[in-house]
Amino acid sequence: MVVFVHGWAQSADAWQLQLSDPRLTTDFRLVAMDLRGHGRSEVPADGYGDSRVWADDLAAVLEFAGRPAVVVGWSYGGLVVTDYVRVHGTAGLAGIVYAGAITELGPDLPGGAVGPAMREALPDALSNDVDVARPAVRRLCGGMTADSGGESLVDGILAVPAHVRAGLFRRSVSSADVLNGIDVPTLIVHGDRDAVVDITAAEYAAGKIQGARTRWLPGVGHLPFAEEYDVFGEELATFTRDAYREVNR
Repeated sequence: MVVFVHGWAQSADAWQLQLSDPRLTTDFRLVAMDLRGHGRSEVPADGYGDSRVWADDLAAVLEFAGRPAVVVGWSYGGLVVTDYVRVHGTAGLAGIVYAGAITELGPDLPGGAVGPAMREALPDALSNDVDVARPAVRRLCGGMTADSGGESLVDGILAVPAHVRAGLFRRSVSSADVLNGIDVPTLIVHGDRDAVVDITAAEYAAGKIQGARTRWLPGVGHLPFAEEYDVFGEELATFTRDAYREVNR
């Protein structure tokens, strides 16, 4: 079982390549969730700044999908996975994959270090005035990949209500102790040209999680699962098999 958790202002559709990858579909059940306020999920008025809410949302998906599962968190999805561990520990997890992910949020927290594309987009990308938000989101998407292709995400990001886009940033949360306590196999995949989440955020997580595997992807931006589809698919399939071998020992 592999459960995919997308990033800020994205949806389960981000994982289309993985959901049709025979290296994964042949051996594993795959589930891609829509975070609250995103995609096909309901859009509540609040809860976006509460670690326990995010943790419980993911716990509900794991209850539906089946445990133990390997969870894959991309970008903000990595923080949601970390929230799950913060609240529930590693119960129900066979392994964790952080892909272009943050594990912390807030000023000067190394696990949440962002790159120039994100810094230049905020705070305008959170505005409820589309005339303010659109140029900022377009700049962000222009820096999403190392080359081009991120621009196709603009309309999808703006389709996420402004109170949701902004709500995800209304908290500050450190995770050093949480990361130190992770006791299941963990894989960290990050592009060395990621201009949205700086690679130092991934290096920080790798230094905190005992035994974490790392795969640094040269010339890759914020979409490692799309920009290096073949490499990502092979890494994920191999990691998931190894994680379940550990579970079944």
